[in-house]
Amino acid sequence: MRRCVRILPGLALGLMAGPALAHTGQGDASGLAHGFLHPLTGLDHMLAMVAVGLVAAQVGGRAMVLVPLSFIGMMMVGGALGAAGVALPHVETAIALSVAVLGAAVALRLTMPVAAAMALVGVFAVFHGHAHGAEMPEAASGLAYGAGFVGATALLHAAGLGLGLGIGRLGEGNGRPVLRVAGAAFAAAGLGLLAGAF
Repeated sequence: MRRCVRILPGLALGLMAGPALAHTGQGDASGLAHGFLHPLTGLDHMLAMVAVGLVAAQVGGRAMVLVPLSFIGMMMVGGALGAAGVALPHVETAIALSVAVLGAAVALRLTMPVAAAMALVGVFAVFHGHAHGAEMPEAASGLAYGAGFVGATALLHAAGLGLGLGIGRLGEGNGRPVLRVAGAAFAAAGLGLLAGAF
């Protein structure tokens, strides 16, 4: 399991290599670059995806791999729905709510089984994916665009996981309050997004 945790950041960085070398504006490269940048240009998406990593780190064990994978898998389902023009109600509200709920889960140190954490992030992932799919440029290749936003999402999950594990290394006494404060900050940002403050 520790080997998997060490590999995740490297894998996420490796996924960045495609957009860094892409010639944007030409065929699939445009789709890849647009897809990669989309999760990185919205505060709501960024916060939620980092929060997924924090939740995974808090649950620990197999959750550190399965929770991010659950988000990515369900996000792909939502992306396909969005690209196909299938409407979902209250997408933006659900995305903002995901930041608040995931932040609160970290702040309150909610203990949950791995399957429950996977289900929690998976429900929200459908809405995040829908937003990505619905906003795909018409000229972009769907496959390249999807690969881009999956790569950026994996990178953000790895950042959250690394942050959570790094805070945990401060020790139970010092790390726990810092993680709770971080979760509270995410929850407050989510409430601000819900109120339209950002």
